[in-house]
Amino acid sequence: MQFQLNDVTKKLPKHLHKFVVKQPYEEYTAQNQAVWRYVMRINVDYLSKVAHNSYIKGLDKTGISTEVIPHMEGMNRILKDIGWAAVSVDGFIPPNAFMEFQAYNVLVIASDMRTINHIEYTPAPDIIHEAAGHAPIIANPEYAEYLRRFGEIGCKAISSAKDYEMYEAIRLLSILKEDPNSTEKEITEAQEKVEYLQENMGELSEMAQIRNLHWWTVEYGLIGSLENPKIYGAGLLSSIGESAWCMKEEVVKKPYSIEAANINFDITKPQPQLFVTPDFAHLSLVLEQFANKMAIRKGGLSGLRKLIESKNLGTIELSTGIQVSGVFTNVIADENNKPIYFQTTGPTALSNRDKELIGHGIETHADGFGSPIGKLKGINIPIENMSPRDLEAYQIYEGKTITLEFEGGLKVIGNVITGTRDLKGKILIISFENCTVTHNDKVLFQPEWGVYDMAVGKEVVSAYAGAADINSFEDTSEVSKTKTHKIKYSDNQKRLYGLYDSVREIRNTKNVTEQKIESIYNDLLNNYKNDWLLLLELYELAKTSKLDIQEKILKSLEVLKSNNSYTKLIENGLALCH
Repeated sequence: MQFQLNDVTKKLPKHLHKFVVKQPYEEYTAQNQAVWRYVMRINVDYLSKVAHNSYIKGLDKTGISTEVIPHMEGMNRILKDIGWAAVSVDGFIPPNAFMEFQAYNVLVIASDMRTINHIEYTPAPDIIHEAAGHAPIIANPEYAEYLRRFGEIGCKAISSAKDYEMYEAIRLLSILKEDPNSTEKEITEAQEKVEYLQENMGELSEMAQIRNLHWWTVEYGLIGSLENPKIYGAGLLSSIGESAWCMKEEVVKKPYSIEAANINFDITKPQPQLFVTPDFAHLSLVLEQFANKMAIRKGGLSGLRKLIESKNLGTIELSTGIQVSGVFTNVIADENNKPIYFQTTGPTALSNRDKELIGHGIETHADGFGSPIGKLKGINIPIENMSPRDLEAYQIYEGKTITLEFEGGLKVIGNVITGTRDLKGKILIISFENCTVTHNDKVLFQPEWGVYDMAVGKEVVSAYAGAADINSFEDTSEVSKTKTHKIKYSDNQKRLYGLYDSVREIRNTKNVTEQKIESIYNDLLNNYKNDWLLLLELYELAKTSKLDIQEKILKSLEVLKSNNSYTKLIENGLALCH
């Protein structure tokens, strides 16, 4: 197991464990640590003015230091006090898994660290984004509950077959963009693949829509008034560049509403517009509005069709409470667009109240499951509402050979073996032998196929992604085969990181001398003259200790400032030293 069990993480279902990796703390270079320190110090200074007041308070509550990249174990010791936990993952994980972690009050934290070349913004999730962006704001109880509830609803959202392809394409692009060893050709091809998919996604699935809501709130949300909003989205909180950019007039500010579900985003570019919520309570209101439109609450023919289009494991719940989990492949509807029959293909499980019914797991229904839905023709009382006396009157009784003719032309003919009821006595399943099921002239089930279990229910009240009972199916989903790249460093780079390490030790031990600073400064000038960040760290030490060499270092920084790539970065760093 790659993570410590505590009161929160021990509740995680086993199928999520495979996404967790060990935080590669020993792989963080001294330059990585310096990048963390620079970004965090800039952010805390700037965000104290523009972020929601929960953020700075949250940094203290979650124990996140501006000086060092946090250890996951240390974060968890503190997060447990607010009912949350964190686990380390390898870059982007599938959206439904990400949401499910949230539903269990677990933050997923990408373990990689952005390079100095992407110090202002990285398209790949990294530990600055996750630990310094997401973690502090969940110290606000109302926001934390929104995040948990979002995960709970989001993990039930139905994906389209194209969503996973898009996830893999975005994951690859973010990995390539963050790796300094990637070629232009690789990045261009990956970018073109993402753009092609974005233009050819068709109608947005539930998962695509809820990912949009997540992006415009959890990642890029603003709060307060349109005229003077504050930042709470983790993508903005963790990006030096975008946290400043988002406050400019060029970035359109819109009131947050359910319409944001239809606004797509591009992870590789600054966002042209942002949404402002008046308060955290409004986020939950919009989430509920969206949930009311989802198949999990609406069910019906549209819900079944969404599951069929997804080509993935899903569940429907009928009005009796029986739940059917499998890969749905067919639905028959009547002239009023009401489903009258559904079919799964492959392993299927039947459950009630999210618990698999004994004898109705994937071993019993290994080749699929089909059942009529609705009322019997000419009979006003649905089977589910029939009393034992009613059932006997209509010959729906053990040992009887009966013909059940449903509205819409479905017929079930066979010998009743038994019925399965819930704790309240409501009938969920009627089992037949020597059974034939037909729709008009089409045969849907034949006697030689064995026992026919008919699910009882007049309508589909819910449809959602995943299984009703998470223990019903073997975990067949896979972790992406596209892994984040482990950057290979040259001997020259390793030597540079040694200098960073020396500066770090000087600062930590407070053993600052003119000789030590001058030696590293000269080495930088001769061998790494464009490394502005280490030069800034030297200047900070020299200025704090009032060393004579500070003027020389400042002049070198002024020279580097003429490079537009470094101007703003150096100016921001110098501002912290004054």
